[in-house]
Amino acid sequence: MSLDKEKIKHIAKLARISVDEANVESLTKDLNSIFKFIEQLEELNTDKVEPLSSLLNQSLRSRKDQINDGGIREKILKNSPKENEEFFVVPKVVE
Repeated sequence: MSLDKEKIKHIAKLARISVDEANVESLTKDLNSIFKFIEQLEELNTDKVEPLSSLLNQSLRSRKDQINDGGIREKILKNSPKENEEFFVVPKVVE
């Protein structure tokens, strides 16, 4: 798969991101090199390779779920824009 400048601009428009004209050239080269690498990976025969969930040969340890507030409630609430003792006060965004 190969991308040209027009496809990059179209993808940027669909993703609603702005791409400067000066950056389109380098972005095109970068994405094309990424796609070439992906195509190389697709050529590998992985039929006899077991999928990995971890590099370690161990199963995940279970732990009991415990709910707590972390013990730092006061520190977190200091970041609130308005003074309140129990929760953040934010401006209304839905009418």
